[in-house]
Amino acid sequence: MDDPELLPTYIISFRVPPLDLGSLVDSDEEEQDIIPEDLPAPTGKYKLKYQQYATEMKEGYKQYIQRNAEKAKATSTLETSRNKINERCDQVEGASVDDLMTLDRKALLQQGYADSPYHIWNSTRKSDAETVAVEKKKQTVTEQMMIDHLSRAVISDPEQGLSTIKQESSHIPPDSERAPLRVIRRTLHETKIRTNSTLTENDLSRKVEFDGRVLSRNGRDACRELIGFFFTHDQSLTVYEYRTFGKNRTNVLPFIKKDIYSHQCGRRKGKHYQLGDFYTGATLTFLSCDHPSLPKSIKENTLLRLRITNTDQIALNSLKSASVEPGEDDTVSQEAHDRLVLQTVQGKLKEQLHKKGVRILTGLGKHFQHLDKAGKGLLAKADFQQALKIFHLDVSEQDFESSWLILQGSSHSKNKVDYGEFKRAIFGEMNEYRKSFVRKAFMKLDFNKTGIVSVIDIRKCYCAKKHPRVVSGHSTEEEIKSSFLETLKDDCSKSDEVSYGEFEDYYEGLSIGIASDEDFVNVLRTPWGI
Repeated sequence: MDDPELLPTYIISFRVPPLDLGSLVDSDEEEQDIIPEDLPAPTGKYKLKYQQYATEMKEGYKQYIQRNAEKAKATSTLETSRNKINERCDQVEGASVDDLMTLDRKALLQQGYADSPYHIWNSTRKSDAETVAVEKKKQTVTEQMMIDHLSRAVISDPEQGLSTIKQESSHIPPDSERAPLRVIRRTLHETKIRTNSTLTENDLSRKVEFDGRVLSRNGRDACRELIGFFFTHDQSLTVYEYRTFGKNRTNVLPFIKKDIYSHQCGRRKGKHYQLGDFYTGATLTFLSCDHPSLPKSIKENTLLRLRITNTDQIALNSLKSASVEPGEDDTVSQEAHDRLVLQTVQGKLKEQLHKKGVRILTGLGKHFQHLDKAGKGLLAKADFQQALKIFHLDVSEQDFESSWLILQGSSHSKNKVDYGEFKRAIFGEMNEYRKSFVRKAFMKLDFNKTGIVSVIDIRKCYCAKKHPRVVSGHSTEEEIKSSFLETLKDDCSKSDEVSYGEFEDYYEGLSIGIASDEDFVNVLRTPWGI
């Protein structure tokens, strides 16, 4: 290999051209000039894609602006509601009232929960799901009722075997003592339910469907889901119960068998039930001894009282227009006068109950239970007069006597009145819409369906995180929860348990000071999560 030091040296020089800044600035224009002019025009496909892309961008921008506007509106609404809540809290703190009134107003402040758009949307979604579930239950009960009565009518109808009589008559001797088939009465599963003629689906379709509940202080009975039917073709009625066993098993059971029934008390005592007797808020009375299949807790009482909570108004109106009932002007006018007398007494007592409604109603319930040694739910006239004096309720002698005459006329016992009926007549009661939510809250607490809830379970389930005083920082969750339990336990018969009647009495007293149904429902929805 040659020595690199001996290799010749070559010098190569390169000339670097000067940098032209102007050419760099106009580079885009030069490139545009380079594009050939004979390229094909863009197709409609790409034009359509460009238009779609432009439209999507515009719509996205509009939605973005709309979302920002809604967020700003929700924020301002929430701030406004919080300011209102704070003002109410300051008013309550500044007022010189007793602890009970303060507690009642604390509960009333929970209506501010509904101001949040999220809670409105969430409650609407839950309400729609509940409505669908209720409709499915009603459809199941209706189908079961049709199957039961059609099958029993066919089996028990003596005319069903006429087609076979002619065939067998030739094989029966003339002097035989055997009764013909058409005379034999057939029953199904020893139910003893017979019909004079075969029912048809058309007869059973002319009916009014209604929801009902048992008027009882026992939670197991008061929370029963009852669905009844009144048939116009024979003026009969029947009631079924929708039962849930466990998580997935359900069954439809007869509660009151299909028959023609009469009023057991009141101005219409002894008269058959008619179409006009079925409306929301009406009370149906039955003798418990006539229904041996009823639960033991209901059969202990002489009367079974059912309250109609809802009716199929469309079917009711159509049947009323097609039927003509005999006029009872005297009875109707007397019942209207009775209602007017009771409403007058309720109006006078409402002012006295407005400030201390919870304490008085829960205390009366405990006092009446203490007086009722026999456990029949009946008390004498002197017991009610004494209770009114103990709780400092001013009722004139004339108003009391007028109310007692009305109650005595609607009672099945002599010289005694059911104290549940007395409270409903003298003090009034929540409407069925409000009571449905009270039952929902109690059923959520009553895991074992016993009608009694422990205070420990109530403490676990009661949620005070979103209480207005907690949100505003005026109170802690534990303080709100303790104040609620203190009022609830003070008037309970047992310190560690709360019955359905005591739970209902608390919200009955709270309901007196709340005019709007939606405000009352919001008081229940948020802490119990219903």
